[in-house]
Amino acid sequence: MPHDHDHHHDNELDPMAARVRALETILADKGLIDPAAVDAIIDTYENKVGPRNGARVVARAWDDPAYASRLAENATAAIAEIGFGGRQGEHMQAVFNTQDTHNLVVCTLCSCYPWSVLGLPPVWYKAPPYRSRAVIDPRGVLEEFGLALPASTRIRVWDSTAELRYLVVPMRPAGTAGWGEQRLAALVTRDAMIGTGQPLQPEQA
Repeated sequence: MPHDHDHHHDNELDPMAARVRALETILADKGLIDPAAVDAIIDTYENKVGPRNGARVVARAWDDPAYASRLAENATAAIAEIGFGGRQGEHMQAVFNTQDTHNLVVCTLCSCYPWSVLGLPPVWYKAPPYRSRAVIDPRGVLEEFGLALPASTRIRVWDSTAELRYLVVPMRPAGTAGWGEQRLAALVTRDAMIGTGQPLQPEQA
């Protein structure tokens, strides 16, 4: 089938990708979708929303105490300062990890998630086992993600809703004094901003 837009030019596709692209071509040929609109949506989720946005927010909070204070007081406004907001990120709250407290985000009812700063939710975030067990046994869930916290660390679970979504600000890794925002952002992982992981260490960047 003929393809006339850029992301269709791969010659080797896995079976699922091939099926998706064949379906897209059929729908475009029937006039049911606009290939340019599909390309725009793909560009949005590849380049304009996603964990890289949240990483920039966290990096700025690490680097700028005044910004961190604004983020703690009004996360929606502080995130908008960097240019992020809109769909699924209209009402945000930032929760900060400390030596004594680790924050974990879940949506027990469905899959409410801050798309503007974290992109689309991972499959496991939407799965019933995570949604239930994160509340019942958060320490056990974190251990399954490879994050073993000291018994003395308090784990606080935040339940996202359609009205309010959360962004975890992990603790800044040691050994990053003097690093700029761009370099710091490279340490921030998506899972660290959900609470199921930690930032990378400097030697891992």
